[in-house]
Amino acid sequence: MDNSKFVNLELIQKTENLDANSAWKKCLTIIKENVTLMTYNTWFLPIRPVSLDQNTLKVQLPNPFFWEWIDEHFSTIVKKTIYDVLGPNGKLSYIIADEKEIKEEALFNSANTSNPVIIKTVETKKPSHETNLNPRYKFENFIKGEGNQLARAAAGAISDNPGGTSFNPFFVYGGVGLGKTHLIQSIGNSIVEKFPGKKVIYLSTDSFTVEFVEAIQANRVNEFSGFYRNMDVLIIDDIQFITGKEKTQDLFFHIFNTLHQSRKQIILSSDKPPKELKGLDERLISRFQWGLSADIQPPELEMRIAILKNKAEDYGMMISTEILEYLANNITSNIRELEGSLIKLLASASLNSKEITLDLAKRTVKEIATDRKINITIDDISKIICTQLNIPENKIREKTRKKEIVLARQLAMYFSKELTKNSLKTIGLHFGGRDHSTVIHACNNVEQMHKSDTSMRDLIDSIRNKLELNYS
Repeated sequence: MDNSKFVNLELIQKTENLDANSAWKKCLTIIKENVTLMTYNTWFLPIRPVSLDQNTLKVQLPNPFFWEWIDEHFSTIVKKTIYDVLGPNGKLSYIIADEKEIKEEALFNSANTSNPVIIKTVETKKPSHETNLNPRYKFENFIKGEGNQLARAAAGAISDNPGGTSFNPFFVYGGVGLGKTHLIQSIGNSIVEKFPGKKVIYLSTDSFTVEFVEAIQANRVNEFSGFYRNMDVLIIDDIQFITGKEKTQDLFFHIFNTLHQSRKQIILSSDKPPKELKGLDERLISRFQWGLSADIQPPELEMRIAILKNKAEDYGMMISTEILEYLANNITSNIRELEGSLIKLLASASLNSKEITLDLAKRTVKEIATDRKINITIDDISKIICTQLNIPENKIREKTRKKEIVLARQLAMYFSKELTKNSLKTIGLHFGGRDHSTVIHACNNVEQMHKSDTSMRDLIDSIRNKLELNYS
């Protein structure tokens, strides 16, 4: 699974001919394929390339908000992009300064400059074991409220005595953007701080599945399984995505048993409680219910305002109560969107040298509302499209060149990219283990058909309307 062992001479020759501008253009092309258009325009287009020194690309960000937002939300795609463009030893340096023009010597001696410069380097190499935990997710900045009281209390008890409480496994569930990821990673960060010798790892179910598939292809399943059996604390996010994946479930079942019998801590998150996860092995449902299942409810108004105030204080920004209350009243069920609205508001004001006003807040909320993904899965999309085209759903995962099957598969890939937050790799995996380039080709083909073929445009628009009608 370690791609850094292989040297690609063609890649070396290509990077030798790159300059900062061309390297960053290549990066933007890849990033644009993996994020929404609004995300791309807001967070990546304003970035400016500074220099390319061997395999280190330095880029300038407009302000610290960009650094923190990209580091928190897009670090995975950034690392993969740098790997694709600059190779396994590639690095990306974020440079943030008050001045638009940065002198080269200031990059290395920021303490002597009147305008502070922050340098953050993202590397594509990985150590033999890293926790994958986001250091910003801590109990100190997790806002407590009525909707998360039980989950927060149990999380604190686990962090004091991992594997030693009756809360094993600890199963946290709730809707999208309610703070599940923040809470379970807070447990991990707290354990790492209190018990430095314990092996802690956090990952999403999608990442676990992709790694498992790669292990099968490389004939390294025993090594893969042994790595996770050796953890002291295993934290898996979005475990609902393991449903329907029989081999992955079977492997996870044995890893779960080994860890639980060894009194190692298991922490899981999901959008539903265990008993409501359709397509999940009964053995796993039973085991997920052994410990404590705690739900997180949407935050009440007072909690939403507290979250916004806390976030604004983190950035050292003074924002009027009127504006905070407007945001809290208009974004009611999703903490991630709530914080995102504040970050976007701060970024818009900073980039355009504007004051943070109520009118600007209203425009920000309106833009976020138009950029929301509907509540739909890849499987939902596949079912709708196959029904529309009168094709058995299992056919689009098979290796066949039949015209009607290829069309259905490309449409499903296109809408999966447009309407879900899944990565290109994950989408390809759902359709017979195809790679991300196949997904990109499918999306480009559908867009071209929509532009040039009237009958196809009507079909695509009809499918979109049906998807949004059933899942919005």
